[in-house]
Amino acid sequence: VSQQLKEEIRRGFAGLEDPLAGLLDMLESSGDWKGKGHSLGYYISSELQLWMKEHPAVQQSGMKLKKLQARVFRILDQCPANLLDPLISIYQLHTADRNYLLGHVSHLYHRGDYKEAAILSIKLKLQPDQDLEKMCAPLLFQDKINLVEDYVGEHPELQCRLLQILDSWCEPDFNIRDMARQYQGLTRYKPDKLNRKMLSKLIFRLLDRFNVDPALCPNVINQRHLRTLNYLFYKRFVEKTMTQENWTDHVQSTVGENRWLQGHLVQLLLRHCDLNTVARWAQRCNLPEEMLPSEVADELQKLEIQERVEEAIKEENYKEVKKKDYYQLPIPRAKIHLLQNWGEMVQCCEKVLQPGQIVGIDMEWRPSFGMVGKPRVSLLQLAVRDEVFLLDLPQLLEQAEVKGEKEKLPHFIQMLYSDATITKLGYGMSGDLSSLAATCSTLKGMDMQSQNVVDLLTVDKLVDVLPPEQSCGDGRLRQPEKGLSLLVQHVLGKPLDKTEQMSNWEKRPLREEQVLYAASDAYCLLEVYEKLCEDPESFGLSSDLTESLVGKPSLKARAKRQLNKQEVPSPSGQQCKGSDKETSCPPAPISPKEFSVVCDNMLQGLGRYLRCLGVDVRMLENEDDHRKAAEIARQEGRVILTSGLPYQTLQSQVGEGRCFSVNCSEKAKEQALQVLKHFNVHVTLADIFSRCQ
Repeated sequence: VSQQLKEEIRRGFAGLEDPLAGLLDMLESSGDWKGKGHSLGYYISSELQLWMKEHPAVQQSGMKLKKLQARVFRILDQCPANLLDPLISIYQLHTADRNYLLGHVSHLYHRGDYKEAAILSIKLKLQPDQDLEKMCAPLLFQDKINLVEDYVGEHPELQCRLLQILDSWCEPDFNIRDMARQYQGLTRYKPDKLNRKMLSKLIFRLLDRFNVDPALCPNVINQRHLRTLNYLFYKRFVEKTMTQENWTDHVQSTVGENRWLQGHLVQLLLRHCDLNTVARWAQRCNLPEEMLPSEVADELQKLEIQERVEEAIKEENYKEVKKKDYYQLPIPRAKIHLLQNWGEMVQCCEKVLQPGQIVGIDMEWRPSFGMVGKPRVSLLQLAVRDEVFLLDLPQLLEQAEVKGEKEKLPHFIQMLYSDATITKLGYGMSGDLSSLAATCSTLKGMDMQSQNVVDLLTVDKLVDVLPPEQSCGDGRLRQPEKGLSLLVQHVLGKPLDKTEQMSNWEKRPLREEQVLYAASDAYCLLEVYEKLCEDPESFGLSSDLTESLVGKPSLKARAKRQLNKQEVPSPSGQQCKGSDKETSCPPAPISPKEFSVVCDNMLQGLGRYLRCLGVDVRMLENEDDHRKAAEIARQEGRVILTSGLPYQTLQSQVGEGRCFSVNCSEKAKEQALQVLKHFNVHVTLADIFSRCQ
């Protein structure tokens, strides 16, 4: 447009009293603007739109604006698309009554002006209030796909709805021609062009453009997978250019768990394979019987019977091999008890906590596979002569929490470990105890309170070993034994079967194989211990098994053993005696920080003196009963320091060597020297005041 014309148009606007009404007068009286291309009417309208930005005072409002808008709607039917934007802006049509706008678009639509109705809807942003399928279907039939994309372009929810509509048109029973007959006056409609193949391509293009989850369009996805399936069958059975292994992998990944595709797979298999192959695929896909042809269902039934027979034979053979090659639990299955509530625990408590009892202890937890932190114990196994108790810790702790009895189970475990009259057998006991503490915080510090614990891991290092056999009875090679399994092999002749070691111990119910494995792991400790007690010298151990079997897991534990020189009973009831004379076998020296005591209330001066030397001291208050010292000693693994008559009472309540009588007539310094000498505690300069703040 020439500059001269622009200036002339602007002078005309300036000379009009109401430029907005003037433009409408011109458009109503002239037909020039109705054609295609940029007419004079378009240039004048566009120039007025720009001029109004410089002269905002000419803008109208209220009733005057509404009257102007009504006049615009009368010419809007004939209005070319390029004139819409200037007119909508000049006359603020977006502020007009929305129902009136929708009514006007509806008028265009029912007149068969589908394209015009869609364009005006986009310009006025009316899409959320319209029927998407009705607006877009005639546009698709007229091959105006770009306009459909513009219609939903700024509305993600409409994009998803459009894709769902298009996908529904791909259903097997849907008739597109029937749909097209609903729309009058369709121009340029070519029924053959809008077929399923074209729709499928369109849907995949729109899924990509709108970045929508393909799961929204199951019909078209299924059809694509079905075409892939047909192609795979062609490659395998017609061209014969694909291996069985590759073909199987591709078929499995294509079909997945989709029942519709699995049904088509069965039909394709029936055309190309024998019944046994079809039945095996039906079994692999876990297809219900009602989905299968009768001949396939019959074949599947035969296959399952055959597999059960084969599995039973295989299991029987495997059990025979295991009996021959691995340690076997010598007690009947009825003597293995899985305990999941406190009512079932009563019998366990009575048997396990008997004075003089020997208990094999093991624990199981889910493999951590590199996860940080201590694992939580899922199963605690306690084996006594001819019986094993499997404590389902998660279940027991959960029930105790609900019933408000959460202290019962930890109290039972503490009593077991702290009772010096009960021999506890384990393998790598310190690791088990730290995992137990991670499972139940009440059990923290159990390693400090434990008494009469025999850790066979320590013994394992002392036993004379033979080169291990590394082949099974059936000729198969197996991994070299290690850990407890290797010790069991050396002492009892056969290793443990560790097949279930890496199973998921948190999953319930436990499988029978897990139950037997867990029971064996605990019970074998009893048999190993008994064998070592019967003939220690044949395994390279000293005849003094108190020294050999208790082991040296830590300085702290060693200090406790030196304070608890007591006889260790064997399962057969024989005594494994230690030295009776301290002078002939003095305890190894320990430091003050390894020495824990509780002082009776008449020895508070001694307690303060020992604490200054770095000893871990607890003192009774003046009002405390003497018996409280025995309670503290049992719970915390401390030695009682007392004097006079209370000594006779207290020494009978704790293990031998765990109570010491001090001369009350001497001063605290002399008493301290007497205690340090008796227990062979060596004090250095670094120990003095080491416990003082």
